[in-house]
Amino acid sequence: MIYRCNQCGFVAEEIHAAAGSKIPCARCQTPSTVYPTVFYVEKVVERYTAALRELKALKELKAPKEKVPSTSSAVSEPPKNLLSLASINIHNTSALATDKQHEPLKKWFQQHRITPQFDYARVDTSGFFDDAACAIGDNYKLFLEIVDDICACYRKKENMLNLVVGERSQKEWQQVHNFCRTLYTHTFFAYFRYQKKGKIIHLTLQNAPIIQHFFNGEWLEWYVFMAVLRKIQKNPAQFSCTRGMRVVFPNEDLHEFDVVCLPVGKKPLVIECKTGEFRHDIEKCTKIRKRLGIDKSNFIICAPRLSDEQACSLSAMYELSFVNLTMLEGKLAEVL
Repeated sequence: MIYRCNQCGFVAEEIHAAAGSKIPCARCQTPSTVYPTVFYVEKVVERYTAALRELKALKELKAPKEKVPSTSSAVSEPPKNLLSLASINIHNTSALATDKQHEPLKKWFQQHRITPQFDYARVDTSGFFDDAACAIGDNYKLFLEIVDDICACYRKKENMLNLVVGERSQKEWQQVHNFCRTLYTHTFFAYFRYQKKGKIIHLTLQNAPIIQHFFNGEWLEWYVFMAVLRKIQKNPAQFSCTRGMRVVFPNEDLHEFDVVCLPVGKKPLVIECKTGEFRHDIEKCTKIRKRLGIDKSNFIICAPRLSDEQACSLSAMYELSFVNLTMLEGKLAEVL
């Protein structure tokens, strides 16, 4: 546990107090709130990252603009705000988390009388969320049960989880062991211990809301977002993209899109990510697709629990495209 005094700025650890309680500051005795250390550090990093983005934006505004020759024979170029991933490490960059990168998407939706709202932190891959999501998504069949067990613990408000891996093959239990240890190293778990006798992995879950949201479904949004970036990087093209985008329609209807990508010269690709029940959303998504004026191939429902046959059947029945994780890459190659 950790606290920072708002009166004198003193920072100290406190191992005996409960999270959310107040204790007197060791320096000036002012009552100060105690927070979990990982949660506190996450918030500090978020503010630091936001400050860096703001500073970078201010520097770009002050930088002198290059003069463009005004000749009639000049060759037209694509909008400069559109980003290229050719030289970017997509797993460790804040280059996407800028107003400039989101500007083409903003203009497209505004032209269709739709007001977009962005949270730039959702596309900052300098943390570990994208790495953890790719670890789950790339081997989803193996880690499905673990993710389900973690979600069940959160629903029951339990924070201890024991995974018995002794009955798995040697390759599988080693993969599970490495997966859990890596996530522990990246603070997704508060505690990790492997018990050789019986081959049991003991985990203590993180209580931080941002970690709970990740396991409860946000991991799929990160995985799909990174799949989009990987596809574009293999076939270099300029684009604008975002995650967790909110839009307000002219009649003030509010909706959130999980992943949106706008390649140059094309209409947006919208992907809704569903780790649980989604059938009640089919009609709503169909109406939204029509309001956006995009083809069914550009509005995708990604549901990992669907079989290939189920996904193909639903795509034939409704004016939407349905995919599971094994079908995702092929679908992205088709539309991007």
